[in-house]
Amino acid sequence: MTIKELINNIPQVGKVEFISIRPEKRADPVEVRSVVINKENGLEGDHYSKVGTRMVTLIQQEHLDAVASILKKPIDPLLTRRNIVVSGINLISLKDHQFQIGSAILETTGECVPCSRMEQNFGEGGYNAMRGHGGITCKVIGEGACSVGDDVKLVEKKA
Repeated sequence: MTIKELINNIPQVGKVEFISIRPEKRADPVEVRSVVINKENGLEGDHYSKVGTRMVTLIQQEHLDAVASILKKPIDPLLTRRNIVVSGINLISLKDHQFQIGSAILETTGECVPCSRMEQNFGEGGYNAMRGHGGITCKVIGEGACSVGDDVKLVEKKA
């Protein structure tokens, strides 16, 4: 297979493990079981309601496990301040692809690098433990709903 074919071959199907929204800027995130995702607001009820490249943030459960191992303590996903935790699929592999999460379609716009709040939330070394494990930012391509337990999978490109 060519590199292009390898990059476009993502057979894994991930699963939504956790969802949170922040009703106000700097507010603590609130866990929800499902959410509507739309092109105007990103996640309904989330303060970050601008059309742009950071409408939805995702992080891998496997990366939270790595951070927990580095810090030698359990990681509460609310403390990451990310919207959606997924497992079973490499989020970085979705770069330059559209993917379906629940019934919504998202597109990766970049990596979600940690902020200084990670040091505050996880304690000394939290910022550096999160580096390389912060997840991705996305824009909304197609509206839909997302619930805990939903699939996360590549949208097949039309030939």
